[in-house]
Amino acid sequence: MFVINIKKIEAFITIGILDMAAFAAIKVNLPKRELEKAGSLFLLEEMLKTKDFSLEYHPTKKPFLKNRTEHISISHSHDKLAIIINEKENTGIDIELLRDKVLKIQHKFLSPAEMDFAKDDVEKLITIWAAKEAMYKIYGLKELDFIKNLFVQKFDGSVIFGKIDNANFKKQYRLISENIDDYKMVYVLNEI
Repeated sequence: MFVINIKKIEAFITIGILDMAAFAAIKVNLPKRELEKAGSLFLLEEMLKTKDFSLEYHPTKKPFLKNRTEHISISHSHDKLAIIINEKENTGIDIELLRDKVLKIQHKFLSPAEMDFAKDDVEKLITIWAAKEAMYKIYGLKELDFIKNLFVQKFDGSVIFGKIDNANFKKQYRLISENIDDYKMVYVLNEI
């Protein structure tokens, strides 16, 4: 049977997590992309408690539910699939396997202040990366630079403050970080 975890974060925010390894065991021989799509549809059915929806994608690959008002974001990493549904405002989520590969690419996404804060700490690096990915998904366009336009303040604990700052879009967000098995999940709680 599939391992699913669905939880209400706020009255209008729900997060669902699907164990993709267990899901793949039932859906054998599906290519990776088709498996991710099937997992997303399955998890959305469980979260929305209906099959009456259509998962669509904008040309920028940002997902949305056709003819529905909820905002969604989807993230895949190895054996985990995470979806957030926010009934009120645009949202973003990212889930990442905790691994030291991030040490080799930190220069590609950290500002000098973030680099000084993270100091080669793998968990902090993954948390910053996931927070920036979640905000990137809110923006929904491909024109953001992870160093010049996405910023994460120093954090201690699960609450993170971040901002998107480019010529046409300046917004700040409160994000939440959670550990799930060997993964780090970060999602946008709200705009501030």
